[in-house]
Amino acid sequence: MAAAPRAVLLLSGKRKSGKDFVAEEIQSRLGPDVCTILRLSGPLKEQYAKEHGLDFQRLLDASAYKETYRQDMIRWGEEKRGADPGFFCRIVVEGAAQPVWVVSDTRRLSDVEWFRDVYGDVVQTVRVVATEETRKRRNWVFVVGVDDAESECGLDQGVAFDWVITNDGDELSLDSQLETLLQSVRSRL
Repeated sequence: MAAAPRAVLLLSGKRKSGKDFVAEEIQSRLGPDVCTILRLSGPLKEQYAKEHGLDFQRLLDASAYKETYRQDMIRWGEEKRGADPGFFCRIVVEGAAQPVWVVSDTRRLSDVEWFRDVYGDVVQTVRVVATEETRKRRNWVFVVGVDDAESECGLDQGVAFDWVITNDGDELSLDSQLETLLQSVRSRL
């Protein structure tokens, strides 16, 4: 088991809302010695690539290659989670030593529950939102079986988010929201 974190931020949001961007901003402001970004999709994609003879690195980026396999990867991941809801969560925290963890791609209630069960009060949920128009400018297109699947909709209800970060391209607004969140995080260090 990894060292106990002082703060765990579980980021969630729709595709192209900017979850990775927000995670990287948080890490950049806190520094990589204080904050690490954990991606639940990392171990999922790595194992999926191994089992299916695919290029793991290409599954990590925002490419057409990843989109080709997205639906089958979702199905495969659901099977793994069905057998063991904490499977990917346990893998992703292995070796994390920084006091602040940002999980950039929390997608399911079972992920939130696992982190809360294991790490308790240090866990905070952060919803990253962007309008549909903003997401379309970021090349989002609705895909049946992806955008209406649990991997995209699993946290649309059932979670009272501790923080909601609006990421529609207004840098001053985003900066202000992140600074408020980071004040809270810094108070835990």
